[in-house]
Amino acid sequence: MEMASSPRTVEEIFKDYSGRRAGVVRALTYDVDEFYGLCDPDKENLCLYGHPNESWEVTLPAEEVPPELPEPALGINFARDGMNRKDWLSLVAVHSDSWLLSVAFYLGARLNRNERKRLFSLINDLPTVFEVVTERKPVKDKPTVDSGSKSRVSTKRSSDGQVKSIPKLADEIYEEDEDEHSETLCGSCGGNYNADEFWICCDMCERWFHGKCVKITPAKAENIKQYKCPSCMKRGRQ
Repeated sequence: MEMASSPRTVEEIFKDYSGRRAGVVRALTYDVDEFYGLCDPDKENLCLYGHPNESWEVTLPAEEVPPELPEPALGINFARDGMNRKDWLSLVAVHSDSWLLSVAFYLGARLNRNERKRLFSLINDLPTVFEVVTERKPVKDKPTVDSGSKSRVSTKRSSDGQVKSIPKLADEIYEEDEDEHSETLCGSCGGNYNADEFWICCDMCERWFHGKCVKITPAKAENIKQYKCPSCMKRGRQ
């Protein structure tokens, strides 16, 4: 595995964790069909790696003993065809969560008690890979607020001409709305809703995505009659 220079501070370690986590989430959601195909049970012991640059890789484990970093679960491909697909993905997600934590605290071995506590707090503020994959936290759009409220919205237009939106409230209602939508997760990276960013909803699976994750700008969204996320587009071609 790549480790040009080991992160040392809480912020550096959390950035490393977030990048690796984003890569794993992408493999198990956005790129799930490609990931599933790479995990051929006839191949040798394979592992799912998330890298700090938010990419992912299915490959053999590191050859050096002991490895430079803790290794992810070995042989995830062997159980693929013997389990229900969703159950298998959930199992990989659980093992991935364990691996991500082990890497973070391996890198944080020299942190003091308060720093370790702060690192865990930052990590714990993100949904686990398991929660994202199993959709244990809502990923669909939330009920809109009263139409008389002052709001600014991230929107897209659905096939029936209606506008889907996650409202961003102003003034005294703003914080209440932030709490209401704080558990909405991006279907691509698994990140939490942020009212300052543009989001778009898939008309097929009704999952929300950061515009930047699916390369859709507000201007592009205005001209899309029915938006299909990349996963739904792939399924449509099969």
